[in-house]
Amino acid sequence: MSIEQLIEHYGIVAIFLGTAIEGETAAFLGGIISHRGLISYLSASLMASAGSFAGDQIWFFAGRYAVRWRVVRKLTETPTLTQVTSLLERYPTGFILAFRFLVGLRTISPIVIGTTRISTGKFVVLNAVAALIWGQLFTALGYLFGQGIERMLGRLPLQHHLVMAIGAAAIVAGAALVFRRIFRKATLSAGRS
Repeated sequence: MSIEQLIEHYGIVAIFLGTAIEGETAAFLGGIISHRGLISYLSASLMASAGSFAGDQIWFFAGRYAVRWRVVRKLTETPTLTQVTSLLERYPTGFILAFRFLVGLRTISPIVIGTTRISTGKFVVLNAVAALIWGQLFTALGYLFGQGIERMLGRLPLQHHLVMAIGAAAIVAGAALVFRRIFRKATLSAGRS
């Protein structure tokens, strides 16, 4: 079975699981494979949204009902806990809509939200809205990246196209993490002054 056939048969499931577990890279790759015509853009973007929604719901329920489990406790013992809690207290609705777009806060945020008095119904609705926007955005970015590469380099073999996409996603993620560390250090320095 070729890589194209594997994607045609299992691509939707892979996008769903990938976005539930990892996030942006899976949605981005979903956009690229939809650009290649192996699955429809609508299927890729909706599965990216559904996977993101499901993953964050699971973490929310972990915070709500399983906070004593070792894996959940370990996640909440990170230095970002204070930052998440502070943002959530100041902007509860806005933070729920935005956390999946904030580098390094995606997993811890729904756990922390689950430990608060924010109702499950409110979280479900806001999570669904944010996941729909997020899925469309990152799938579209992948689709546009695929178009751009094809215009610059012609129609590459699929595996070359995917390797370039993974490399681009890794560079963007690395730059975002570096920026976040610089911003955190600047914020801490300003707070001490």
